[in-house]
Amino acid sequence: MNETATPLLEVAGISKRFGATLALSDVSFDVRAGEVHALMGENGAGKSTLMKIISGNYQPDTGTIRISGTPAVMASPRDAMTAGVAIIHQELNTIPDMTVAENLATGNEPARFGVLDRRTMVAQAREKLARVGAHIDPTRPIGRLSVGMQQMVEIARAVAENAKVLVLDEPTASLSRTESEQLFALIRSMRDRGMGLIYISHRMEEVWELADRVTVFRDGKLIGTRDMRADGPDRTTPGDIVRMMVGREISDLYVRTPHPAGEVRLDVRDLTGPGGIGPVSFDVRGGQVVGMVGLIGAGRTEVARLIYGADRSTGGTVSLDGTPLEVRNPIEGLRAGVGLLPESRKDQALFLDLSVKDNISMSTLKEHSTMGVLRGGPLVRAVRGVMEQLKVRSNALGLESRALSGGNQQKLVLGRLLLQRPKLLILDEPTRGVDIGAKSEIYRLINEIAGTGAAVLVISSDLPEALGISDQLLVMRAGQIVASLDARGASEETVMQHATGVYADDAAPTETAGTAR
Repeated sequence: MNETATPLLEVAGISKRFGATLALSDVSFDVRAGEVHALMGENGAGKSTLMKIISGNYQPDTGTIRISGTPAVMASPRDAMTAGVAIIHQELNTIPDMTVAENLATGNEPARFGVLDRRTMVAQAREKLARVGAHIDPTRPIGRLSVGMQQMVEIARAVAENAKVLVLDEPTASLSRTESEQLFALIRSMRDRGMGLIYISHRMEEVWELADRVTVFRDGKLIGTRDMRADGPDRTTPGDIVRMMVGREISDLYVRTPHPAGEVRLDVRDLTGPGGIGPVSFDVRGGQVVGMVGLIGAGRTEVARLIYGADRSTGGTVSLDGTPLEVRNPIEGLRAGVGLLPESRKDQALFLDLSVKDNISMSTLKEHSTMGVLRGGPLVRAVRGVMEQLKVRSNALGLESRALSGGNQQKLVLGRLLLQRPKLLILDEPTRGVDIGAKSEIYRLINEIAGTGAAVLVISSDLPEALGISDQLLVMRAGQIVASLDARGASEETVMQHATGVYADDAAPTETAGTAR
């Protein structure tokens, strides 16, 4: 990184207002050649708004943008790309039914005599993929690739269009560990070739591994920039970044108040399902938070879907409060008292074009209706109460849900569940893509819900999180529960031994596979 050279990208005095909300206030920021510049901050802090301005999706109210020292106007994403700025969104912009080559050529398809030249298109695609070290068949439909491979295709397109600055927005949110490591290697390679990379992530360990500088946003303002390479008294610590992000100390991130364990609320016996799931047996008592962990593909989400009725089981029983839970679809699961926060909020839980109020209230409209007529006043009061409990920043009930930050979108789904007052709450990756401040609030809510006597099952890929908020930990491997651990005495190493089946002393676990009591 050349600290004296003209920055590849520089913004100065950028402000942006949406109605009464000041999303960005007089922000100045730059990216240099050969650096990874990380952006951190709570959801709603202003990071995404700034990136949308840089990429031409939003226009600033005030301020200027310079590319390599030259003033630039980003009136559209095409203007940004022409100027050398590309963004890889968390929700990838690929067309699933088209091939990799077609996706790479979109908008610039090679033709001969007015006819699409597929042979040239495929050859060009191979060259573009080779530039980022992606070994992908360009003739495959992109929808059949993993998220990590699709991401590589998007990066290959950006590099092929000579992007000088590449923005990566939560790039590892849906990647396996292997895919993440491949992405990190590519990021370092692009940095070494002189590109400037903006890396947006809530994962502190990734920022520490990759970033040359870190800039923190809070409430639409740039709080400060830290040089991650500095040593001695200027050395930056994770605590420094957290304090900048939330404006306070977070000495105890994980909230867990042990509640007296009540009677068994969820009882799962010998449950089996498609794809080699089961037999699985476990129970969750009232007031108890049970964490379910395991490597990708272990079957955690599949078990949750079987319980909720999203998928049909092939054997076994599920009981709630002693009554067989024979649900054939999610609606029946909801009526039986089961609430589910799914793994992907945008694909499986939110209606992005509907308002905040509609998203929170849609599962409880019957409770606020009389003879089919909706009682608007009580409904709005109930929704406002939940929003206050969740500390959702926006108080605009009519705002489209897509306009909210990722953390606040997650809170909308939680708010819907809180209004349902479920007997059993299943949370699948509840803090994925959520900032550290919002995580603390979600942990507090989980603890409060358990305190009401509900049974809570949390599926998490974050081991410190699972250990920190759970009373009991169930470890899955190859579709079965291979260990049941007291979360207070378990270590990450012990959990990973069970999850991988590789034990330090080459001894098998003592728990019975598939059973946890």
